[in-house]
Amino acid sequence: MSKQAGLPVLGQDEAACCAPMVREPLGEEAATELSRMFKALSDPVRLRLLSLIASHEGGEACVCDLVGPFDVSQPTISHHLKVLREAGLVGSERRGTWVYYWVLPEALAKLSALLQIPAAVAKAPA
Repeated sequence: MSKQAGLPVLGQDEAACCAPMVREPLGEEAATELSRMFKALSDPVRLRLLSLIASHEGGEACVCDLVGPFDVSQPTISHHLKVLREAGLVGSERRGTWVYYWVLPEALAKLSALLQIPAAVAKAPA
């Protein structure tokens, strides 16, 4: 018998343990956390902001780089960024007069794990 059987798998995070909905029902705590994330992403401006941050060179973006692509004011962008931060989707850090944002990979992993649907389930019945 191998002595390694009880060792944890390296690189396996909390999100990896979460099974998709089609395999196991969500618990109350997980549903509450995930619904906050999905609610934050239900706004098109916030969804675009998350995409802009994630695709920004270096994986983080200054708030000063996030205002231009939108037809809304800087305070409105700040509000949307606050919602994303409070939902646990982005992290932030003040550097001088600017705030920098980055996407939290563990949050995206949780959302992704929930939405993974096995091919057998995704096929429509004949």
